[in-house]
Amino acid sequence: MSASRSALGAETPFTRRVLAVVRRVPVGRVTTYGAVARLAGKPRAARAVGNILREARAPGLPYHRVIAAGGRLGGYGGATALKRSLLIAEGLVVTATRVRAFDTVRWPS
Repeated sequence: MSASRSALGAETPFTRRVLAVVRRVPVGRVTTYGAVARLAGKPRAARAVGNILREARAPGLPYHRVIAAGGRLGGYGGATALKRSLLIAEGLVVTATRVRAFDTVRWPS
């Protein structure tokens, strides 16, 4: 059974909370998997957040705004170049593997 779905295939309450947090990340800002877990009520569930985002198929959610700790880009289903491009299009300065000035663009601050 995955982190985001129950045995019957329905979204779990934690999954709904995670997606609600991701939905609130503003344009031009980023957050971490750990921060999403904390805001969703399970501060030690950063890995579960990553699994939920990998499996989620909600259109319009800014999945690309969730990055790894310390400003590293992290996953994105192997499409790191796409994630980088989306963040740059929102005005962030991104190197090959990190968001620059992470502390100033982190949400929530």
